[in-house]
Amino acid sequence: MSWVLAAFLLAEVPGVPTVAEALDRLETLEVAEERNASTYDRVLFPHWSTVAGTCNTRETVLRRDGVGVVTDEACRAVSGTWHSPYDGAIWTMAADVDIDHMVPLKEAWRSGAWAWTTEKRRRFANDLDGPQLWAVTDNVNQAKGDKDPSDWKPPLRDFQCVYAKSWIAVKHAYTLTLQAEEKTALLDMLLTC
Repeated sequence: MSWVLAAFLLAEVPGVPTVAEALDRLETLEVAEERNASTYDRVLFPHWSTVAGTCNTRETVLRRDGVGVVTDEACRAVSGTWHSPYDGAIWTMAADVDIDHMVPLKEAWRSGAWAWTTEKRRRFANDLDGPQLWAVTDNVNQAKGDKDPSDWKPPLRDFQCVYAKSWIAVKHAYTLTLQAEEKTALLDMLLTC
């Protein structure tokens, strides 16, 4: 195993539950049809808030999920190495990496965030305490878009277990609903664990 891959295995996104915890949390989530999709607007989720000094949430995740990340005076990553858990790709330019919201903002909106305050939506969009934010390959993130697990799964099958556990953790932490098809897809992914 290369030193870069070994270092990536040490850097973990916080709050990923065990399989047993994920199954317990999944059972507590309300199954309901999505609502208010037509009223969604990304600006309703203020994101990339300042974390410290000149560093915002995106830059903080790039530093957390990368190896050997060097930043300039504005906290922009100018070099480093990132491993995308969704597809296994390795990147050396921050421009090739997106910060993915595990549960997409529009998916959250349709699942209950339409009723939240702006401050709660800001916390959701910038959540560094749970498994909501991941540094991933940009075009893979764009292919995911606002899809839930019934419509999209990470291409790297070895990551589907962590993906399902993380998705459930985020939905549970924010008391979001899920659809029957979404629950079935999550259970299927947990079988890969």
